[in-house]
Amino acid sequence: MPDTLKTQAGVPFLRTDDAAFLGLPDYPFAPHYIEVEGLRLHYVDEGPRDGPTVLLMHGMPTWSFLNRHIIRDLVAAGYRCIAADHIGFGRSDKVTDDSWYSIARHVEAHRVLVESLDLREATLFCQDWGGPIGLAQAARSPERFSRLVIINTWLHHDAYTYTDALRRWNAGWQPGGVFGDNVPDPFTIGTFMMIPLGMMPARDLYAVIQGGKGPELAPGEEAVRRGYDAPFAGLGHAGHAGPRRFPLSLPFYNPEGGAAADQARDYEVLLNWAGPVHFIWGGLDDVFTEAWGRQWAANYPQATFDLLPDAGHFPQETHGAEIARLFLERVAAGR
Repeated sequence: MPDTLKTQAGVPFLRTDDAAFLGLPDYPFAPHYIEVEGLRLHYVDEGPRDGPTVLLMHGMPTWSFLNRHIIRDLVAAGYRCIAADHIGFGRSDKVTDDSWYSIARHVEAHRVLVESLDLREATLFCQDWGGPIGLAQAARSPERFSRLVIINTWLHHDAYTYTDALRRWNAGWQPGGVFGDNVPDPFTIGTFMMIPLGMMPARDLYAVIQGGKGPELAPGEEAVRRGYDAPFAGLGHAGHAGPRRFPLSLPFYNPEGGAAADQARDYEVLLNWAGPVHFIWGGLDDVFTEAWGRQWAANYPQATFDLLPDAGHFPQETHGAEIARLFLERVAAGR
């Protein structure tokens, strides 16, 4: 069970019991913490301290667990891998006030992390909301980053066209929406994740909502489901404020909370990025499509683009070893 509600500088938050994170599959990493606005922000720090540094960013509704396969393989290749959990996610504290969350706050928390660890010549891996949050670090502190790896994400700007799938996702978290009304009860973040990972058909999610029982999962799939549920174990509705807020921060719906103007500036700044940039894209993603990924990559004459044709929106989970291999091959080739 979680500790009781805590308050720091007037901000209420919950903290997941450490026992929830015991025995997760392929996630043997020791926790590390820094303080941001009086809150505890968790990060993984694995591999040799004198190795080349990689900063891996997660999005919604995941945490550093998503990047575990990439971390494993890059550490084996001699890299130092750092992967934080946004406030409201993973082993970080969970502010219970939905209105506290904003993309600007997430960006600032990672700025504190990057500066606290004094990262230099780092490679950034970013996906989903890790794109706007992580790419802001590279745009605003380019001296700390040398290489970008961009995976199924975006940066808001005037020419960007939001897909119907993303607009449906936003609508699903609004009051009266299927997710806004049903997470965490009757289904959980881990249960939801089974659908985009191909471990459960969408029809079964709706069966759960209607009072039915979800399908039996294979032991390996059940372990993955538990990994995505672990951060919210015992926290109830209040502990899910972070995941709720991300879909409602999309700039077409919430320009201020989604840092629309900041994202557009970061996009323009990064058009001048001269370092290596690698796009690795899940081809089955209907939220951030292959066509968008290729369009974005075309802005960079030095860019590489690797398509994972059978991967969806979360390729780190389903194709983590392949992502690590592609990255290492590109680096070895001098790209």
